[in-house]
Amino acid sequence: MIETTIVIAFLAGIASFLSPCILPLVPVFISYISGITGKQIEKGGDGAKLKIFLNTVFFVLGFSFVFSLLGILIGSLLSGISYDLKMWMSKVGGIIIIAFGLYLVGALKLKFLEGEYRLGHRKFSSTYLTSFVFGAVFAAGWTPCIGAVLGSALTLAIINPGSAFFLLLAYALGISVPFLIAGLFISQMSSFLKKLGPFLRYFNIIMGIVLIILGILILTERLSQFANFELASNFLK
Repeated sequence: MIETTIVIAFLAGIASFLSPCILPLVPVFISYISGITGKQIEKGGDGAKLKIFLNTVFFVLGFSFVFSLLGILIGSLLSGISYDLKMWMSKVGGIIIIAFGLYLVGALKLKFLEGEYRLGHRKFSSTYLTSFVFGAVFAAGWTPCIGAVLGSALTLAIINPGSAFFLLLAYALGISVPFLIAGLFISQMSSFLKKLGPFLRYFNIIMGIVLIILGILILTERLSQFANFELASNFLK
């Protein structure tokens, strides 16, 4: 079950990156943290591309640090709870994840996800330090598009405190990998986004359905059986 939830957390991170309010802004994020515009990328050659990639690395290190620290805190605070309380938390967690899924498909309104909360940050003389801090602020921010997916990842961590660190680290890696790829191929991002644009409107619905199924499996205590069935199927192949 632990391995399955870690994979789910990683996929949730990728889903957050692909969300309609994050993916189209990726070139803006990368340009902001590196201080390099699209025209400068074309003129600057490999030097500009290397600087962009290194700033992207520090950016993902920033939010990976925050999520990892949060995982450690959750694990430390909740790892000693009783079995009965863990089961009760799993039931509540399943309901919460189902609610997030219903929100994404448009069947439920959750007003606290409708707003956007951002923490202020400052620029430093070093763009790498600025990128790290901006990444940490990005992790601490709460945006409507990724709120439900991030909330589901946090719920998974809370109902599995023993693996909370690995779950949130997997979630951070799920965001980090595509961000790093975007940093490497920033000049191709615009054309990629134009091709992907028409499909983004269906993204929330697909992700919402996935969360509803996940929540039902957790609520009915079937997630471990699902994982065992998957492992058995792979073994028989």
